[in-house]
Amino acid sequence: MRVPHVSLDQWRVLQAIVDHGGYAQAAAALHRSQSSISYAIKQLQMQLGVSLLKVRGRKACLTGAGEALLGRARQLLEEAAALEELAHHLEQGWEAAIRLVVDAAFPPDLLLNALHAFAPQDCGTRVLLEEVVLSGALDALEQEHADLIIGAELPSASLADPLLEIEFVAVAHPGHPLHGLGRQLKMADLEKEMQVVVKDSGQQAPRDFGWLGAEHRWTVSSIDTAVTTISHGLGYGWLPRHQIQAELENGQLLPLPLATGQIYRTHLYLAFGQEHPGPAAQLLSELIRTQAESWRRDQSPF
Repeated sequence: MRVPHVSLDQWRVLQAIVDHGGYAQAAAALHRSQSSISYAIKQLQMQLGVSLLKVRGRKACLTGAGEALLGRARQLLEEAAALEELAHHLEQGWEAAIRLVVDAAFPPDLLLNALHAFAPQDCGTRVLLEEVVLSGALDALEQEHADLIIGAELPSASLADPLLEIEFVAVAHPGHPLHGLGRQLKMADLEKEMQVVVKDSGQQAPRDFGWLGAEHRWTVSSIDTAVTTISHGLGYGWLPRHQIQAELENGQLLPLPLATGQIYRTHLYLAFGQEHPGPAAQLLSELIRTQAESWRRDQSPF
């Protein structure tokens, strides 16, 4: 059985007749003659072999078959309009996709807020998000595997802008032996216990963050896993304060009473991976900067 070839224009005419209440109204809305509207519908019904419209008084209404078919046709017309709009934005230079590489220490709420604000303005640009640890961001920048990068220790040649200062706190479960010592701790005390470190996702010059050279250590692949591991009493480690705030408040984690080195601070930077970033990357970068600025104000004690 040969499937009839029906054009989007014919479905668009049918939709206009129904939405505007008649042939004359559809002709006015589409800036076409009424005769062309009538011809389009006549051809559509002939090709499909079903009646799509019936006239009640002066108004054209859908038949049962017309209602079923127009429902599906509306979806096709919406998708076609979206494709045309995407093509228009691509022609204007909007990127088809943004490769966004983010250090795992970046506060996830800030990132989600920025992406939420970006979505209504993205002009069809897709976001390809990759989370990295430590030198993973530098690898992405040097190998040109990203359009927008949030990372630590990015080279000055990349014209990276400072975003945030992240505070890492040495913590352990309240029942951990280090807390049981009941005194101020020295580095020698830490070296006797299991340390949890986060593996560097970079390939060029990887390193484990915060490793003290202890013989006993567990290496995990993400900060979330490190939080879970330490919260269950399986070692100690340095974790981003913003990611363990709830555990600190409910007493599941306690800062280690170190004489020195209880807190490390690191800066995160924002950089473009391309010399001439597109409008989507520039828009998303501004939204991320806005979120970071708001976060800094909230963290400020003054």
